[in-house]
Amino acid sequence: MTGKVAIVTGANGGLGRHVTQAFLDAGATVLGVARNIEQSDFKSSSFTALSVELATPAGAQKMADTITARFGRLDVLAHTVGGFEGGQSVMETRDTTFQRMLELNLNSTFYVLRAALPVMRKTRNGRIVAIGSRQAVEPGAQVGAYSASKAAMVSLIRTVALENKDAGITANVILPGTIDTPANRRNMPDAEVGKWVHPSAIASLICWLASDAGKDVNGAMIPVYGNGL
Repeated sequence: MTGKVAIVTGANGGLGRHVTQAFLDAGATVLGVARNIEQSDFKSSSFTALSVELATPAGAQKMADTITARFGRLDVLAHTVGGFEGGQSVMETRDTTFQRMLELNLNSTFYVLRAALPVMRKTRNGRIVAIGSRQAVEPGAQVGAYSASKAAMVSLIRTVALENKDAGITANVILPGTIDTPANRRNMPDAEVGKWVHPSAIASLICWLASDAGKDVNGAMIPVYGNGL
């Protein structure tokens, strides 16, 4: 990835931290974007931190303006921002829960893509990889708002793949099972974590999809379920 410029959204999150470090280790220049992120989060001269709210058009546009002003190009967009809320049936789901899932999982993706694509199209060899969810294609009970928001996000990524193949851009979405993050361990203390997906495995896959080796994969929904089949 030497010479490549990448954006990682949610760069200091449970998964995003592994993705950011994987890109830095591979030689990429990384703009790490999150609501609250510090330059000191990653000890690399190739890392730049940017604190913005990506669930707003203004925040996403600031991200695009920053990458253009500082680096003049964008080769890779790794979108790891998202959130989970569940525990209620559709009948019991509050408006605030449904809107929050749309905001975190769908709206942020739309705003980020809309802002980043004009910059990336100039590169004519761009890579977009987004993190969806197994429940986008295998909905479960009590997680209707989350599943619906992730399913819509998957559709959006695959549409982008079709619309931008003329510019040499690929867009793919990874569908992980439960990821072994500190937050998930706290929220599910009795779970069998040995069945969960390790973040480093997803980070490695993202780096491969973003490399020249992954150029022929486009519009794919890639399941990464770990041992939780």
